[in-house]
Amino acid sequence: MRIDIHTHAFHNKIAAKAVGHLEAHYGITPVGTGKADDLIARLDRAGLDKAVVLAAATSPRQVVPANNWAIELRKTAPRLIPFGTLHPGYDRNAEELERLAENGIRGLKFHPDFQGFRMDDPEFYDLMKLVDERFICMFHVGDDLPPDLNPSCPKKMAALRRAFPKPVMIAAHMGGLKQWEYAMEHLAGLDVFVDCSSVMDFVDDDLLKRLVDAFTPDRILFGSDYPLYDAEDEIRRITERLGLSEERVDAFLNRAGRLFS
Repeated sequence: MRIDIHTHAFHNKIAAKAVGHLEAHYGITPVGTGKADDLIARLDRAGLDKAVVLAAATSPRQVVPANNWAIELRKTAPRLIPFGTLHPGYDRNAEELERLAENGIRGLKFHPDFQGFRMDDPEFYDLMKLVDERFICMFHVGDDLPPDLNPSCPKKMAALRRAFPKPVMIAAHMGGLKQWEYAMEHLAGLDVFVDCSSVMDFVDDDLLKRLVDAFTPDRILFGSDYPLYDAEDEIRRITERLGLSEERVDAFLNRAGRLFS
């Protein structure tokens, strides 16, 4: 099953606002509308079967509405695999985890930078104690601040992996957006997957190859970061830059499918 492991899609009522927020934060002009139908059309053009759809509640009061959207998507869009969200400030995370599991939600997305907590906060560790191997955990890692000052970073991600060995963990953006040397230092060799979302524009060919060598191909998953980028374009770019054969591209795109078998 050929999967885009890192996308975002929003309810039609808020899609334009949400996409505008992404553009303002990252300084990237999105290619998509952020709506489910546009995402599915791009999956078709890219020859992909499914996409994981991620959302992160930026406040405790957004946890339930965000998860309601994930549950609705799962029921209405079989091509999409929505992940749920939790927040350290929400006081019913254990109950929400059970609600997600009962509704067939297989994963969770955490974005410390947007959600307003540090990845090494004790409150976040308390939340992670509730999460077991039923859930795949996707973490945004990295940003513009120096790693120690940023809410998330590869070193904090490595500590989290060591503290909580049960869930499958994915460190987005090749282990740390704009913190790739640090990601190779702290995450390479750990039981952590990484995805290639929002990487191609920011690394040269030498760094890209070193990242692939450090994490090894079997730990790297394809992610487009739609609506910022288009899956077909991202597949073409990484294929050309790494000189991948058709066989290696197929293995790359199918790798995430094993997580959902």
